[in-house]
Parts: sequence; structure tokens; C-alpha cells
Amino acid sequence: MSTTDALIPAQAAARLDDCTVIDVRTPGEYASGHLPGAHNIPLDHLHTALPALRAAAARSTLLMVCASGNRSTTARTELAAADIPATTLTGGTTAWAGEGHTLHRPDDAAAVWPMERQVRLAAGALVVLGLTVGARWRPARWLSAAIGGGLVFSAATNTCGLAAALAKLPHNQPRATDLHATLRALQD
Repeated sequence: MSTTDALIPAQAAARLDDCTVIDVRTPGEYASGHLPGAHNIPLDHLHTALPALRAAAARSTLLMVCASGNRSTTARTELAAADIPATTLTGGTTAWAGEGHTLHRPDDAAAVWPMERQVRLAAGALVVLGLTVGARWRPARWLSAAIGGGLVFSAATNTCGLAAALAKLPHNQPRATDLHATLRALQD
């Protein structure tokens, strides 16, 4: 299969057997539903996984997946910089499930909200907190302004510091043994 920048869900479904699927979401998001056969390598661990991904790319096309396509596009860009060809799933698991394709979930996995939903909750809660406390102590309103500014910066740069901070929470952290097992499986 030739490598393209992106595949729509129908194309990916037709070619799934020819791909090594790499889900770059947090382990909690991955456990909430992932493409069949997907391996979980969180985006912030991608650099560590480069040798395993290079070996996997030599055998089949790497299909990078996230919830919406933003993080997988970032991953594909990082891989391209390391001369590792990859493609992304347009619209991510959201589009995949929206077109009626199956998402796999481990039986024992706890459901974790997608990162974008976690960011919306945290940002909204901080804005409300800043406005509520700001009614009694005016300087607290700067918290709301800072969050608003951060959201504008996030949109302009297509990065998200709040998502990076939330990814460090325990429910979003990979278990070291899982990541090491994934890397070993990709190199075999």
C-alpha cells in the first residue's frame, strides 16, 4: 500500500489489515475505545518509540490515530522528520465510530474522557472559578482572562498546554510495562 498523508475511515477500514495502527492518545483514552489491532504509544512517548516505529514501518504502513486527527497529524509530522513514513486517520476515532466502524475496548478498562473533553471541563471550571471568586476578590478575575488567553493561543498555534498538563494526571499515564510490551511487539 502506498503511503498517503491521510485516509478517511472507509479507506482505513478497507486497508486495516495492511497497516500497523498506532494510537497516540493517552492510555485512558485508548482504553475507552480504539481501532482493532491498535497499539498505544502516547504522543509524549513517541520519541522513545522511534526505533520500534521504524522497524514496524519497514513491514507495513503506519496508521497514526487519535480522537480527532490533530495529535495523529503531529505524530506523523514528527515521524516524517525522522524519515519514517506514516499516514493519519482523518477525523480520528470520532469519525471512525461515526461511520459505524467498531471500536475495541478492553473488558477491564475504566472509561476515561477524551482529552479534548477533559480540556473543556478544566478550562470551563477555571473560568467559572475565576469569575465566582472574582465577585468578592477582583484580582481572581485574571484567572478567567488567563484561561481565555490560553485558549486563543492554543487555537492559533494548534498546541495545548492544558492538555499537556492533564496528560500527566495518573488516569492518563501509561503503565511502563504496557509501553515496553508495545515497543517489543512492534520490533518483532
